[in-house]
Amino acid sequence: MYSTNLIGFILAVVSSAFIGSSFIIKKKGLQRASLNGSRASGGGYGYLLQPLWWLGMVTMIVGEIANFVAYVYAPAVLVTPLGALSIIVSAVLAHFMLNEKLQKMGMLGCLLCIVGSTVIVLHAPQEKPLSSVEEIWQLALQPAFLLYTASTIAVAFFLILYCAPRFGQTNILVYIGICSIIGSLTVMSIKAIGIAIRLTIEGADQFVQFQTWIFTMVAISCIITQLNYLNMVCITLNFYVSIMFCI
Repeated sequence: MYSTNLIGFILAVVSSAFIGSSFIIKKKGLQRASLNGSRASGGGYGYLLQPLWWLGMVTMIVGEIANFVAYVYAPAVLVTPLGALSIIVSAVLAHFMLNEKLQKMGMLGCLLCIVGSTVIVLHAPQEKPLSSVEEIWQLALQPAFLLYTASTIAVAFFLILYCAPRFGQTNILVYIGICSIIGSLTVMSIKAIGIAIRLTIEGADQFVQFQTWIFTMVAISCIITQLNYLNMVCITLNFYVSIMFCI
């Protein structure tokens, strides 16, 4: 158990380094796109024509793959807090590459991220062993989780359909809220997919179960939505601030 947790820990740290770097690269691509009159914050997609933005996407994909595999080996409560380390990477790179000066309060925030992640990782509980995706599905059907999921979806739709068109341009917290709220469902669905892959490798094929594909569709939908609104956040707000809320 401890050896698998160590593998998950290393993968999560590597993932944070790649993801933190990818946001800086993508930000540079977004800035170049905005010079051509296509701002992501205004709903433009001119950044899709920027090679630098795609380089950032490739770097992010590598980091996300490492993060995905980390969920296979370690509990979500151990892997997820380590994502905060990408804030440190992003803040340092943004300071030198984007001229976004990190003030004292920002440094304090980075320090708190490190301390908080360390405390959570050191006290992470052991993961309950699961023998099938059906067990995860049964846990997902518990009333408390269903209530949480319904509330999350309702708030996300309210922010996307009502708040974003009216207040997104003037209040960046709308975009940040969308990314953060949907991110909780992303973590849960990716964890389920990771367990399904691990069990399949061990000989118990989980991809014949419809639940695995439902988790996969949920993960893809959430990730695409987060990427879209994260681009809107990054082009309109100092980078390290936006990432603190979106990771």
